[in-house]
Amino acid sequence: MKGFRGFTYLSRRCYAAARRSESLREPLVTRKPASTAAFPTQDVQVSKLPSGLLVASLENYSPVSKIGVFVKAGSRYETVENLGVTHVLRLAANLTTKGASAFKICRGLEAVGASLSVTSSREHMIYSLDCLRDDFDTVIEYLVNVTSAPDFRPWELSDLSPRIKIDRAVAEQSPQTGVLEKLHEAAYKNALSNSLYCPDHMMGKIGVDHLQQFFENHYTGARMALVGLGVSHDALKQVGEQYLSVRKGAGAPAVKAVYRGGELRAECGGALVHALVTCEGAVTGSAEANAFSVLQRLLGAGPHVKRGSNMTSRLSQGIAKATTQPFDATAFNATYSDSGLFGLYTISQAHSAREVISAAMTEVKAIAEGRLTADDLTRAKNQLQADYLMSLENSESWLEELGVQVLSSGSYSSPQSVTQSIDSVTSSDVVKAAKKFVESKKTMSCCGHLANTPFADEL
Repeated sequence: MKGFRGFTYLSRRCYAAARRSESLREPLVTRKPASTAAFPTQDVQVSKLPSGLLVASLENYSPVSKIGVFVKAGSRYETVENLGVTHVLRLAANLTTKGASAFKICRGLEAVGASLSVTSSREHMIYSLDCLRDDFDTVIEYLVNVTSAPDFRPWELSDLSPRIKIDRAVAEQSPQTGVLEKLHEAAYKNALSNSLYCPDHMMGKIGVDHLQQFFENHYTGARMALVGLGVSHDALKQVGEQYLSVRKGAGAPAVKAVYRGGELRAECGGALVHALVTCEGAVTGSAEANAFSVLQRLLGAGPHVKRGSNMTSRLSQGIAKATTQPFDATAFNATYSDSGLFGLYTISQAHSAREVISAAMTEVKAIAEGRLTADDLTRAKNQLQADYLMSLENSESWLEELGVQVLSSGSYSSPQSVTQSIDSVTSSDVVKAAKKFVESKKTMSCCGHLANTPFADEL
């Protein structure tokens, strides 16, 4: 810039005039620092509206608000006639609604730097909105439109077909996703056996009637929870009362998942074998679920160093004694509202798959026989508590934890109570969980070159 000589030429009057009569070697004790207003600590607040809608919030005074709508409308609620409807519904979340066009939703969110995303699991559909706190009143209408007033138009749904096929193709190319999908298909007779993706025989067959009927049966007040971080509970409650309490009722009844056990194998060649061996685990929120979670950490739940190895875990050390071939082994644990799955996930060379899987099973049998020390149990508890508490440092994980807890039980358990419940797990609880895995009927899914992979009844 012309005429600017740089900061070294600025007059000393700019910064020295205020202390002209005082020594710069002594602190200025006469001037007090500006006091900042302390915000009172807030706890999670939970309210239940007359429509059955649950409203939960945590005011953390963040400049960014995160709001989510949780619905009991996962793939487990699909029937034979509408398999894949939740996959289509997830992709249709950005389409035209009765209150706003797809363009208006996209343009309105972009104008204020907000974002709207939709994820789904076998239990829930989760709609989450991120925005600046000051823009809450402006963008909340888009979240309300998407979750309460969709307008399914045939010409817009037809445009989703390529995206549905791409999602399905990407999932099939991932060995981890394929093994998990086949595991649930083999483990259950109904409900939880439904895939997260639209099956091939239903491609292009999910129409407006399927979506509208599924929406009317499951998007009701008693099956929904409105959750927020960095937002006033009164403001969130007002949104629930005005916009999300219109559709009352309990909706379609849930179908209890029936565990059966079984085996699905996919011979696809290649040098690696991905294998999952599980038993029926525990229900979400139960004391048994805590025992299985501690057992998972005791065996090994993955590396604790970024891009590091898992060779310090009990599973890896046990398998390393049986084979010199490269492998990866972790304990697997999934909990649902009425069932669960616990087991072992191994990745190995095709010619050493039998040795790796058998050695992993031997480690669980050792724990079932009581071969664990107090130090091992303490370490596993510490790892589980640390994983849980560190996950709450992420606003997305915290929002999901809050929403799932409230929607499942109608209340929220504080981190202190969760860590205390982990502390209460004893060695006998862990041994009992290991015995259940050893003695229960197994479910197995695997893919790869399976010539040397054992069957479930051989384990």
